[in-house]
Amino acid sequence: MKRFILSSVLLAMGALSATAQEGRIKFTEYDLPNGLHVVLHEDHTTPIVAVSVMYHVGSKNEDPQRTGFAHFFEHLLFEGSENIKRGEFMKLVQANGGVLNANTSHDRTYYFEELPSNQLELGLWMEAERMLHAKIDSVGIETQRKVVKEEKKQSYDNRPYGQLMNVVFENAFTVHPYHWMPIGKEQYIDQAKSSEFMDFYKTFYVPNNAVLVVAGDIKPEQAKEWINKYFASIPKGTKAIPRPTAVEPQQTQEKRVTFHDNVQLPAVILAYHAPKIGSDDFYALQLLNQLLSQGASSRLQKQIVDKDQKALAVGAFALPLEDPGIVMMFGIANMGVAPDALEKAMKAEVAKVRTELISEAEFKKLQNQAENDFASENGRILGVAENLATNYTYYKNTGRINTELATYQKITREDLKRVADKYLSDQNCLVVHYLPKEGK
Repeated sequence: MKRFILSSVLLAMGALSATAQEGRIKFTEYDLPNGLHVVLHEDHTTPIVAVSVMYHVGSKNEDPQRTGFAHFFEHLLFEGSENIKRGEFMKLVQANGGVLNANTSHDRTYYFEELPSNQLELGLWMEAERMLHAKIDSVGIETQRKVVKEEKKQSYDNRPYGQLMNVVFENAFTVHPYHWMPIGKEQYIDQAKSSEFMDFYKTFYVPNNAVLVVAGDIKPEQAKEWINKYFASIPKGTKAIPRPTAVEPQQTQEKRVTFHDNVQLPAVILAYHAPKIGSDDFYALQLLNQLLSQGASSRLQKQIVDKDQKALAVGAFALPLEDPGIVMMFGIANMGVAPDALEKAMKAEVAKVRTELISEAEFKKLQNQAENDFASENGRILGVAENLATNYTYYKNTGRINTELATYQKITREDLKRVADKYLSDQNCLVVHYLPKEGK
């Protein structure tokens, strides 16, 4: 019990990484014969380890008539395995002082455990069990069908503005499979047969479609020995891995959508087609989003919320998607403010960044924010593990983790104006008025 309490406290403190001070993240990487890519990051700052596996499968890899499969598997692969009893996966980790979770995006699915370093072997064994012996049977499938449908009700159907992202993606994309969100459609999960789920598992959840990252208080030679013990014998996947090739056509005129939902106040969303993650223009757009909405002194907050009082809340963000995606701005209207008035105010702020150079003071602040965000993200073992996994999965270049900050630092004020003018145009914009039902 004492060991469990101590381990939980260490994990709760977050395990700051030594690389936060050093500024450079050291790692080694290699491939197993079955195609599994392995990345090791040694950091003895605190006695914990992160064991994570990122599979290169997200909602964009799904059959349009079977959407929601990747997210469904995020849940299903916690059911257990041939050697882990149903419902015991989480209990095993928690009983040994660890935490665990998973998440799914349009592009990848990510599983991780954070454990006391003396439980590294346990974490590796469990992830190998998930990869090789996952319990995919009628009991688990029916259980998770109910869980996923309940999650959709709580997070999308019954939450204020819960359909916002669905509306944006369904209307912004006409050809590319970003057209649907990872939550998918519940009827497809209901219609799918057990054989379809097994086929999805054998196609995507294979070593040659995954990267294993082990980070933290490890002895690399011992870690390699255990990795070989548990993962090397897993067969390489033999099925062709579907990768979407559809290219979303360039938008040439403004799109407008009105959507009615059970909300009290109207919302306005401006969504612009944007470059893929990792491109120089994507990083410049990220800085623009910080300028517009990060913090109390951001432009949208100061002008539209504080000064004009046209909105209760505003925000802007670029979604980090592997293929060209979107950058979004949203505002929730203040009481009595018409959506048209809020839209006009939001577009006025967009027009400013398209036509005017930002001040040197604002630009310096943006650079400082980018550096702080980078240090914070890589100041924890779990953050380092995920960034290593992401850089390998999307770019097959794990070392990008040490060059990303330099990409931000080379951006100029002129770059911000250029990308704003290039991407934040009316012709490239989807305008959504998200309105209360009683106004329908």
